[in-house]
Amino acid sequence: MINQSSIHPADLMVCTMARLIEDGETVFQGVASQLPLVAMKLAKATHAKNATLLNIPGGVNPAGTVLSEYSSAGWELWDRSEAVFPLEKVFDLSMRGKLDAAFLSGVQFDRHGNVNASVIGDYHRPKVRLPGGAGSAVLIPTVKKAIIWRTKHDRRTFVEKVDFVTTRGNIYKIVTPICMFGYRNGMLYLEAVSPYSSIDEVIANTGFEIKTHQGKPEVMSLPTREEMRTLRQIDPKGIRYKEFG
Repeated sequence: MINQSSIHPADLMVCTMARLIEDGETVFQGVASQLPLVAMKLAKATHAKNATLLNIPGGVNPAGTVLSEYSSAGWELWDRSEAVFPLEKVFDLSMRGKLDAAFLSGVQFDRHGNVNASVIGDYHRPKVRLPGGAGSAVLIPTVKKAIIWRTKHDRRTFVEKVDFVTTRGNIYKIVTPICMFGYRNGMLYLEAVSPYSSIDEVIANTGFEIKTHQGKPEVMSLPTREEMRTLRQIDPKGIRYKEFG
């Protein structure tokens, strides 16, 4: 049995996200997305061997290990790929209902599934101006499964009401170091809690009232020995840990 104390929260998040990918699906990850990049490669190396992986540079099913420690949009994702599928075609694919899953993120989220990636504070006089929606504003409403990840889970991130609605709804899951939210009937609900955390910790670090769908939430499954072995092979530099400092 795997030693729970040896599992980093990044390992738990990557394996949780990888399991959300099904065999045969077409999946996309954007820029600054090291955890999803590793999760997608893990899924393809294990249970989803027929998945098609797309990325920002336009590479299809990039080969080899993850090379860049600084980006999930590097040349290696194009140079060592099976084919080229430009970014603009990914948007078209999603709007035609042909993109199965996309890993995206944001800075604020509220109970209604609204996502803010634009500003903190008033839009016209913001405290912080963020990168904006970019692909998220197109992909979240149109992709079949919008999977959000966020390595910080606190009351500044999960708020009662976002400062600005960059995009909304159609969220499939939100994965954080302490839990996983699902989305149903226009509301986020607590689906699973990290084995390192508790419902009380999730409540204390979430700015809106926590709801569950059917009784007590599940416990997120720890990575298996096989998943950890594969992770070390596909991510030898440990880029999955970069977002955790």
